[in-house]
Amino acid sequence: MKNIYIILIAFIGVLVVSCNADAVDERPIVEAVSTPEITAPATGKEFVLDVNKPTEEAAKFQWSPAKYSAAVVVKYTLLMDKKGGDFTKPITLATTNSSEASVVVKNLNQAAIDLGATTDVASQFDVKVASSVSGGVPQISKTLITISVTPYAGKVDYEFKEWYLVGDATASGWDNNKGNQILFRSPKNANQYTFTGFFKVGGFKVINTLGSWVPMYGGSDGGLVYRGKDSDPDPANIAIAVEGYYTFTIDVEKLTYKLTPYDATAAKTFATIGIIGDSTPKGWDGSTPMIKSSFNAHVWSLGVTSLNDGGLKFRANDSWDVSWGGDTAFSGGGNGENVPVQKSKYVIYFNDLDGSYLMIPNQE
Repeated sequence: MKNIYIILIAFIGVLVVSCNADAVDERPIVEAVSTPEITAPATGKEFVLDVNKPTEEAAKFQWSPAKYSAAVVVKYTLLMDKKGGDFTKPITLATTNSSEASVVVKNLNQAAIDLGATTDVASQFDVKVASSVSGGVPQISKTLITISVTPYAGKVDYEFKEWYLVGDATASGWDNNKGNQILFRSPKNANQYTFTGFFKVGGFKVINTLGSWVPMYGGSDGGLVYRGKDSDPDPANIAIAVEGYYTFTIDVEKLTYKLTPYDATAAKTFATIGIIGDSTPKGWDGSTPMIKSSFNAHVWSLGVTSLNDGGLKFRANDSWDVSWGGDTAFSGGGNGENVPVQKSKYVIYFNDLDGSYLMIPNQE
């Protein structure tokens, strides 16, 4: 009887496989019928992009629907290449299932720059639209339109990571998106970060993305432990046994940290600290004030701020009696040089205990 059941199950399995194979063979073959063609904007359209309107619509592209031999869901990809390019390495402006796509100013601007455009100069680009069905049966416009784009200074090259403190020993407590203290990156070694400031009794960890618990570092006895995904074990807290000021330094390559007491008894506190320089909103005529931390009297920040090409310094009390500078972009401190700045929108952090600064470009 047992053998009969085995034979019966095997027979049913063969029958199911045969039916599935027949079903696959009977599927309709989808073939391309006609390509999508751009209908708007008209070829020759000029776009002069405005740095102050990055999220506004720059252009709406429309095209005729691609046709296939069966009713299918079509995916469209709007492509841009330099004028006369062969579209082997185009920039994707949009992907959609519709026959139109809006492109905002900042995306069209960056596409033009990535394709070699000079800022504040009109450049010519070709635009096509491609279609596909489930990743196959590709089609691309037989004709193209040519547009003129005058871009502004786009994204500043910035390939660094930021790390923030979280924990009951720090300003934000265990909230991972509430004014978390940022670590200041070494200008000489992008794997090293430091912060000198006040810590409560308790513990803390280090996170990379505000609002997320991964990636994260914890640790003990000078060794960092990395948590790369939610399913990884939660590392130990770095402990603060006595309330006070400390210098905390990590090396994310060597997976080490140091936590040493810092004597802040002689440190001055300032009523105001601001940025000043030809790159700042008030030039060299006046300081743009920063905001002092309510948790740490020596930590300052400035929200999204437009800066121009040039330089800046940090100074206290709207006076030149006490000021700080640096000779490296984005992060540094410790000397009186003008901090070099490329035109962009920045979030800025400063620590008056050691003159550390951090400037993160490409903000909105």
